Amino acid sequence: MVGSDEGAASGLRLDGLGVNIISPAQSRAARALLNWSEADLAGKLGLGEDVVRDFESGGRTPPSGQIEALRSTLMTHGVVFSEAGGSDGVRLSGQGQGEGTRLDALTTENDR
Repeated sequence: MVGSDEGAASGLRLDGLGVNIISPAQSRAARALLNWSEADLAGKLGLGEDVVRDFESGGRTPPSGQIEALRSTLMTHGVVFSEAGGSDGVRLSGQGQGEGTRLDALTTENDR
């Protein structure tokens, strides 16, 4: 599954209600990996840009449903959330969208 964060070291914590959450830093890093602006992410979520900006700056925590939607949107586009050595992180999956075609996968059909 693209963006899957399955496994013991998923890096995702549960809030008090059992909802997966991500940190503002993870959100900023994920956007950077995807080369998205705050407006790009907000548009994909159907929310105002101020929601993303406020969340990522630590100014306001949106409802858990909006955080879950944010996380889910990023995962759908190939972001994998991880925790290594107690530090939250993000990376792109090998199958993520927007990464182009890998050299070893080029053919005459897809090299245009």
